[in-house]
Amino acid sequence: MQRGDNKTWTDHPTNGMEAQLDADVELLKCLVYHKGVFRANGDDGRATTDGGGRMTKKGERGTEEEETRVVEKKIEVIDPRDEGKGGFQATMFIFGLLTFENMGFVANMTSLVQYFLDVMHFDLETAANTLTNFMGSAFLLSLVGGFLSDTYINRFTNCLIFGLLEILALVMIAVQAYSHDLLPSPLCPKDCVRGRIAFVFYTSLYLLAIGAGGVRGALPALGADQFNQKDPKEAKALGTFFNYMLLSVVIGAAVGVTLIVWVAVNKAWYWGFFISAVAATLGFIVFAIGKPFYRIQRPGQSPILRVIQVVVVAIKNRRLRLPDTPNELYEISDKHYMDSIHSKIVHTNQLRFLDKAAIIPKDTEAEPWKVCSVTQVEEVKIITRMVPIFISTIIMNTCLAQLQTFSVEQGNTRIMDKSLGHLQFPAPSIPVIPLVFMAFLIPLYEFVFVPFARKITNHPSGITQLQRVGVGLVLSAISMTVAGLVEVKRRHQATKQPKEPMSLFWLSFQYGIFGIADMFTLVGLLEFFYKEAPVGMRSLSTSFTFLSLSLGYYLSTIFVNVVNKVTKNITPSKKGWVEGLIPEDLNHNNLNLFYWFLAILSVLNFFHYLYWASWYKYKTEEPIAELNGGGGGGGEMTKEPIVELNDRGGRETKEAIAGLKGRGGGETKEPIAQLHDKGGETNEPTAKLNGEGGDDVPILHEEGSEVDAKPHQSEKKEAKLS
Repeated sequence: MQRGDNKTWTDHPTNGMEAQLDADVELLKCLVYHKGVFRANGDDGRATTDGGGRMTKKGERGTEEEETRVVEKKIEVIDPRDEGKGGFQATMFIFGLLTFENMGFVANMTSLVQYFLDVMHFDLETAANTLTNFMGSAFLLSLVGGFLSDTYINRFTNCLIFGLLEILALVMIAVQAYSHDLLPSPLCPKDCVRGRIAFVFYTSLYLLAIGAGGVRGALPALGADQFNQKDPKEAKALGTFFNYMLLSVVIGAAVGVTLIVWVAVNKAWYWGFFISAVAATLGFIVFAIGKPFYRIQRPGQSPILRVIQVVVVAIKNRRLRLPDTPNELYEISDKHYMDSIHSKIVHTNQLRFLDKAAIIPKDTEAEPWKVCSVTQVEEVKIITRMVPIFISTIIMNTCLAQLQTFSVEQGNTRIMDKSLGHLQFPAPSIPVIPLVFMAFLIPLYEFVFVPFARKITNHPSGITQLQRVGVGLVLSAISMTVAGLVEVKRRHQATKQPKEPMSLFWLSFQYGIFGIADMFTLVGLLEFFYKEAPVGMRSLSTSFTFLSLSLGYYLSTIFVNVVNKVTKNITPSKKGWVEGLIPEDLNHNNLNLFYWFLAILSVLNFFHYLYWASWYKYKTEEPIAELNGGGGGGGEMTKEPIVELNDRGGRETKEAIAGLKGRGGGETKEPIAQLHDKGGETNEPTAKLNGEGGDDVPILHEEGSEVDAKPHQSEKKEAKLS
């Protein structure tokens, strides 16, 4: 095919034949454009775009007022491999897993402490600490799942592997609860879990922690991956996904703490564990069926290694002086980011000492462990800024641990009336009250509050993630205050008027308030850690939410032990605030003071959180700028969007960019852009695909051009880093 200047346009070598214009246009519709970038280069100039629709030509840059008219056709950014995948059609299977799996998991969270007391014959302190240590381990191990799914195993496979371990653990617990040979004697007063009983007990318990933790390390990020953050509509749906995710957990938990807990307490413990195993199995089957609909992100470079590189290089360069402007710091060109999962991040002035990692020392090549890009440095800054936010949520999860231990045992005392009509209501089922309340509140939040707040704040989620977390922290302090007041009333009733039992449903106040707090904080943290984290460590980052839960449970164990030791020396009874057996000693200790102690800590923690939340700077991604330059040197950066391709003679292109349709869109037979050259008009330009094996970005090349023969010096350096 001949051009007007007698130079030849050729197809990509792998095509095997000269492509026709219609075929090229159809191909361009499919290969749209990593980060919305379209490039057309040749010896008559290069056109670039940032996805906004405007085209500029090399040598014709200027202010926006000087640019030619904007083409208003919308270009949708679509990866052809993801066509027909993702969105809520994919997350429906994830919601199914969350519902079934949390039936058993949450039921066990609320009832295991009673199982430890009644079947394993633990005392109150040991039962509470065993549960909090188990829960802490489960959520801590979510880091393992997050790390593996970011680095070695994709998130879908990761969930299935750890899911099998979780099911196996539930079966082992059910077998032990069924077999009399694997249970302590009913006549054993204390220290009954020894030998093979202890081996089976702790092996199954911590295998369950590994499985449940590994799933939680990858599943939220896999669900969020179904929404493209570069697409405004899909990005807006991310907050809705996390709300629905919590709703799925709530529905499953509500069934678990009623049906499964009732069966376990009133029929047999092994039936409760068996039903949990069956529900988890059904959940993972539903999850596996959804594989054809998932957008599955492949693992990349170790996120921990990227962080270590920045720290090491910054220490090496600690004696170097920072440049006067951030533009002098090293950054990889936009071409690298078009083919990478990482996004280019705007430089910030916080934590400037880390910027020294982006300084290239004299006589040094740009290589790993010698220099890091600005984006890599900013990724470490983001993680560093997240740490105080993460720490500020630990106390709240320590409060949560009390609702799953001491609050359950408050309900188990004989003085509380557990009847609901003719039905005896198990104390571990009390959380169903706030769960049912949340099941109605979450849709109300999503369909009423968010649209109303969005009109005021113009924020896609109504309020920011950090504002949402702050509301939850305030409510958790109120919950502990209310818990202390309810315990004062319960204890007074138990000691002064034992014949007038107090209703078990008084405990629903502290559960209800904390349930609302959890709705705000849990979803806010998951969305915050996912959106702010670098793309390559989103699983690990969302695991920080569960790490906070883990440390909260561990801190609860520490608080219980320390408070008991300290208060044992100052109370008249010479017993700690939360020491003794159930139910006798609970009516004579000071659990209310322990609740108020946590309330005071929660208030102090909220002011600590306010400081760091106001200091935090949200991540800003920089639009991809295309490298200009027809050959040889480094080329300058064009950050203006594409407008139109004009020829050197100044004649305007008569054909606007044809609207590229996405999924299900109709075909267009119009050329994408007509290229005009010196000698005349080119009527049949043929797209040549640049890159081996096909590139995301269609590029027009000339035969004999030196543009591709010799890479830029900067590209040589980038090849070493990438």
